[in-house]
Amino acid sequence: MARFQVPDGWTAQAYRFALDPTPAQGRAIRSHCGAARFAHNHMLALVKAVTAQRAAERSYGVPENELTPALGWSLVALRKPWNSRKGAVAPWWAQNSKEAYSSGLDGLARGLDAWSTSRTGQRAGGKVGFPRFKSKHRAVNSVRFTTGAIRVAPDRHHVVLPVLGSIHTHESTRKLARRIEAGTARILSATVKCEGGRWYCAFGVIVEGKQRSARRVQSAYPIVGIDVGVKDLLVVAAPDSAEIERVSAPKPLTAAQMTLRVLQRKAARQQGRWNPVSQTRHDPSRRWLRTQARIAKTHARVANIRRNELHTATTRLARNHDVIVVEDLNVTGMGRGGGAYKRGLNRAIGDAALGRIAALLGYKTSWNQTRLVTSDRWFPSTRTCSRCQAITKLALRDRVYHCRNGCPPIDRDTNAAINLARLGDTTDFGDVTGTGTGSSPAASVTAGEGRGANRKTCPTEWVGQAGGVETSTPHRRGLVGRTGTASSQGGAA
Repeated sequence: MARFQVPDGWTAQAYRFALDPTPAQGRAIRSHCGAARFAHNHMLALVKAVTAQRAAERSYGVPENELTPALGWSLVALRKPWNSRKGAVAPWWAQNSKEAYSSGLDGLARGLDAWSTSRTGQRAGGKVGFPRFKSKHRAVNSVRFTTGAIRVAPDRHHVVLPVLGSIHTHESTRKLARRIEAGTARILSATVKCEGGRWYCAFGVIVEGKQRSARRVQSAYPIVGIDVGVKDLLVVAAPDSAEIERVSAPKPLTAAQMTLRVLQRKAARQQGRWNPVSQTRHDPSRRWLRTQARIAKTHARVANIRRNELHTATTRLARNHDVIVVEDLNVTGMGRGGGAYKRGLNRAIGDAALGRIAALLGYKTSWNQTRLVTSDRWFPSTRTCSRCQAITKLALRDRVYHCRNGCPPIDRDTNAAINLARLGDTTDFGDVTGTGTGSSPAASVTAGEGRGANRKTCPTEWVGQAGGVETSTPHRRGLVGRTGTASSQGGAA
């Protein structure tokens, strides 16, 4: 599927504002979201009906040229039959903007394309399932506008959307308005979405000439390595073994667990949508709906705290340092399996949002004209001694690194951050230089024992099972403690 190409010298960015709609505007927004959902479900049913009809005809031996005409899966192909059918299936369609129906069809086209490319192996990542029908009780209320009157009002406290008109915002829109007035920004789309009981409008914008701020505070350490974890979210160190910064994990979900337990137990005592006795669905009580709204608001607050901490830390790093080295963690694999044995660790990994850090640094370093280096997924940053480069295996519970060659003890996360920092640097540090396993040309010099032949070095004494249920490698009985390797060798724990 074709995508919009950002012009040279421009950068894609999003500006999100919390909306303050009137009751009438709130109903109109929900109507647009329902229209998008209806168009998605109706055309999905048509796609499945045509596909099933063609399969049935083939089973009867009907020639290919006589089969029911296939229905295209692109946005253009889906829009034509929708326009011919909407008068009969949705006589109220004129009450909403045409962009609402286009938004639902576009979501369906993207879902069908993702399923098709995933099925043929052309899409990276996990397998994508076939699109499913959207329920008004479970689906997120969202609608996207790409044409029509989409702008921020001159008073900088309103946004203008097609059919919906001018909607008041809780915060000023001056950051976007100034760029538009200067001609250095262009709005491409506007997405209205409900999160935690509040409406938000996110503008998809391209910005020209995003430059590194001249007033930024330049750090004395241009090259840094970052080790991420669930106890300390970020540990930042320099190639010369200096620890620069340590950011504790906020753990907002852990802090909200007591509130969520109370609310969820309260909801369990109320009349919800499902009757476990009769095994049927029915209308929930008003108190149950209010409790669900409070649960959603609590989760939204948890997400906002997590998002704020991640953005604050990554923005500071991208502005203050020239080269940032991170690890390529398999976060999905780290939080997979284990059941009740790993429930606490899996929840902590999800609460820290480790996978978001590299993604945020990816575009923020490009904004600030800095460089992001990603280490190899199997680079043993945690197990390698930053002083002598010897490899010593550690258990997940070991927070202090004790080198097998007798080097002074050092914090586990700091040791990993130092090793990562040296991937982006070729400066000599005694007998140690850049390790040479990163994805950057600067990391091209091997050091000490490095990776290579000593990858399977065993410790001088048994330190317990390093991988536990996280490991994906089968082990022989009785040798688990000596040969097991954790799936998080980069030291994310």
